[in-house]
Amino acid sequence: MKLKKCFNLAWNILIHSKLRSWLTIIGIIIGIAAVVSIISISQGAQQQLEDRLGSLGADILTVSPGFSKASGPMGGFREGPMDSDSDSSDEQKNLTVKDVLVLKNLDNVKYVMGQVSGKGEMTYLSKTASVSVTGVDESVWKDITYDELASGRFLVQSDFFSVVLGGRLVETTFENKIPLNGKITIEGKSFKVVGILADGNGVYMPLDIARTVLEDVGEEEFSSISVKIEDVEIANETVGLIEKKLMFSRGILNEKNVDFSVSNPSEMQATIQETTQTMSLFLGAIAAISLLVGAIGIANTMFTSVLEKTKEIGIMKAIGAKNKDVLLIFLLNSGMIGLVGGLGGIILGVFGSTLIGYWGSTLSGGESRMFGSTALTPELLIGALLFSLIIGMIAGAIPAYRASKLNPVDALRYQ
Repeated sequence: MKLKKCFNLAWNILIHSKLRSWLTIIGIIIGIAAVVSIISISQGAQQQLEDRLGSLGADILTVSPGFSKASGPMGGFREGPMDSDSDSSDEQKNLTVKDVLVLKNLDNVKYVMGQVSGKGEMTYLSKTASVSVTGVDESVWKDITYDELASGRFLVQSDFFSVVLGGRLVETTFENKIPLNGKITIEGKSFKVVGILADGNGVYMPLDIARTVLEDVGEEEFSSISVKIEDVEIANETVGLIEKKLMFSRGILNEKNVDFSVSNPSEMQATIQETTQTMSLFLGAIAAISLLVGAIGIANTMFTSVLEKTKEIGIMKAIGAKNKDVLLIFLLNSGMIGLVGGLGGIILGVFGSTLIGYWGSTLSGGESRMFGSTALTPELLIGALLFSLIIGMIAGAIPAYRASKLNPVDALRYQ
């Protein structure tokens, strides 16, 4: 029997199937839709997290004053807070110019920038808002930052009362009313806007000027120090070297008395990627359960179909159909059930993931939210379709084999 004829007979069986077969198809549709939605949402979240961490820069280490649970000496984890009987004074806990000089002389360190930060009142025309103000070393800021400019330029050494504004600050807080080269006021001092970033929600100004604008900032103290390294592969070793040198420079002999912390974005990046991948596998496994139920439904449907069409099978064999023809007809029929279910599942999955992404971005207040985007790749859609087809054929293999082995005389006598 020709393949086209087998295909037509299998399609005819599907078209004239009872409600039971279509309920099985609906089960496959739900299973594939769940897989497509969950995987696309989790991949979108993972991609967004990677983009955010990438914008921070895996090659940027941050030294902060004070103890941090997330980072201890030599890159390890510390279990408790700093000892209350530490002999480090409050002044010693601040990062200073001396710390910057120590870091500049280390191997694998490309740029070092101390910065100060705080809150200030910013006014433009009649609108006033409390904003985050960051003082940066204008000589190296453009080399160490991953922020991108939407318009204008970065700060240069000849700038004094000039600022660069974050894009979200201009767009949302001041409703896009602040023009490039416009004049703003921060804590009573007038500044010229020389640049606007593509993102960000703060104000950046020269370090020396920021010290005069912000309160409680010493002349040689820093809120944090950013260190750009040359080779990310040895970031952990560099973190250990930074901690060792700063401990020696600050006269800290006991690890319990460490009064600073060094964050390593590459470690955070690897941890979050591993977590999101585990989450994707877990959610995918949950969705796969519904596919397993659908496969059992296909097998049950095919067994029932063989019983219902026993007499027809006998007639086909009586007029010359071979065992392989009957096997192929029922395999194609079960494959069609999986294929139709896969197509319906993909359509429903694409719609569902898009809807979830829309709700995630709308309810969270923006497209940048974790579940505000999806990753519907051709590989995912084709893989889901092939998967449903294979599940259908595997589930129908045994019933199709049993149908092909029926004795024509016994089949014709079957009532």
